[in-house]
Amino acid sequence: MALRSDEVKKGVIRAPHRSLLKATGLTDEEMSRPFIGVANSANDVVPGHIHLDKIAEAVKAGIRLAGGTPFEFSTIGVCDGIAMNHAGMKYSLPSREIIADSVELVVEAHRFDALVLIPSCDKVTPGMLMAAARLNIPSVVVSGGPMLAGKYRGKDIDLISVFEAVGAVGSGKMTEEELAEYESCACPTCGSCSGMFTANTMNCLTEAIGLGLPGNGTVPATYSERIRLAKHAGMAVMELLESDIRPDRILTKEAFRNALAVDMALGGSTNTVLHMAAIAHEADIEFDLEMVDEISQQTPNLCKISPAGTQHIEDLYRAGGIMAVMAELNKGGHLDTTVMTVTGKPLADNLSGVEVLDNTVIRPLSDPYSKTGGLAILFGNLAPDGAVVKQAAVAERMLVHSGPARVFDGEPEATDAILSNRINPGDVIVIRYEGPKGGPGMREMLTPTSALAGMGLDDKVALITDGRFSGGTRGAAIGHVSPEAQEGGPIAALKQGDAIEIDIPGRKLDVKLTDDELQARLGNWTAPELKVKKGYLALYARMVSSAAKGAILE
Repeated sequence: MALRSDEVKKGVIRAPHRSLLKATGLTDEEMSRPFIGVANSANDVVPGHIHLDKIAEAVKAGIRLAGGTPFEFSTIGVCDGIAMNHAGMKYSLPSREIIADSVELVVEAHRFDALVLIPSCDKVTPGMLMAAARLNIPSVVVSGGPMLAGKYRGKDIDLISVFEAVGAVGSGKMTEEELAEYESCACPTCGSCSGMFTANTMNCLTEAIGLGLPGNGTVPATYSERIRLAKHAGMAVMELLESDIRPDRILTKEAFRNALAVDMALGGSTNTVLHMAAIAHEADIEFDLEMVDEISQQTPNLCKISPAGTQHIEDLYRAGGIMAVMAELNKGGHLDTTVMTVTGKPLADNLSGVEVLDNTVIRPLSDPYSKTGGLAILFGNLAPDGAVVKQAAVAERMLVHSGPARVFDGEPEATDAILSNRINPGDVIVIRYEGPKGGPGMREMLTPTSALAGMGLDDKVALITDGRFSGGTRGAAIGHVSPEAQEGGPIAALKQGDAIEIDIPGRKLDVKLTDDELQARLGNWTAPELKVKKGYLALYARMVSSAAKGAILE
């Protein structure tokens, strides 16, 4: 079998290359085997990444067991929680492109034959999936696994509990001493934060789309099973190389539809819409918001994992994990089980014999939380190109809402108004100029939504933005409003007190203005200067597309 790595190790002309490889300690025996890249996003600052050195060692052991020679290299990772609610959050989404690009650069420069990718947190998983699609060499993704839930006086809590507790302190519902207890026990282990937030949603969808082995999304980070899974990932990539099964055989349109169906059943993060669109772009798969909503309308919501409910990823693991969710969906014909996966087998084989082990965590199709999926796509005169909401985490009374706009040109101004008790029940908070270009970087709005929840306003107030939300957000939080304000979208024309009409079941987001009045306002609007003039963010702002296209670079 001809190998890509032959380009750096075979023939007289490659003697200098072999010399450099031998400088790393490589033997002739190792040189004769396939070269397998191991992309590791380990670092010392992200809780989901601090243990990835052990995952990488297990992956490399699996590769060696199966006859390959592993080469570990690094890429970056940002902790969205630590980056939240300050300038650092502007860099989170843009890091996704750096991750994809850096993996591509190392793999192509050194001509690796196959690839194992080790992400854990929010932008690293989609960035690595983008790289796998772009490179199209045999690839397996194995994440670091989810964190266990924290315990506070007999109650399960997580990172979002701490964000919401800040609002509770601000409204006098909690003391600072209680908050200190919360912060010390909410995140008790390494791993990606324990709810169905963006990181865990994307790691679950990696399994659902076929690029992760069964268990990738839910086996806890601290379990020895995660180490064994990593070893199997190393062995699996060698089997994919032998069979020449590449991502383009796995990342088909049917596989994307399967992943979206699982997303809807789980009630996953709104960020998945951005990321799945970007991955589909790399895989040359047609993807649009209409397809997302079509699948949502057809797929029942079977799980209520935090922030939508009180359960956590460890509970989903004990209930049978993502394969059990898929087995239940398959009973209703919601999946295409002929698709190929990194097991080297079609999905149907992976689901053989799989059962749901706890119907309180994964509800049966006959008794779903709702007949439609966890996410909804809204359109209207305020969002001609669409907006996204996690409807599974919206209180029933807020599914249809009309209220006066409280308009803020940026997250800090809105957060200050919330924490200063200047928001009233019934208001519709509008945070604009936080889109991919306007932010730049499309910041997550976890602080304002968590403050509202902690103050007991999440079922009384709506929030819409051209920015985005953390997977930990709950409430009537509508993001990705497109076109964004910076590009002259209708959200730029809103004024204080405008009547905003939200109809999530009807998939509508409107401002109560005539077309003529809205166009007249936009005709008098002038685009503000970009907020950042130099560095990576300035480059990003000039090149990034609309959120409706996945905020990809064009």
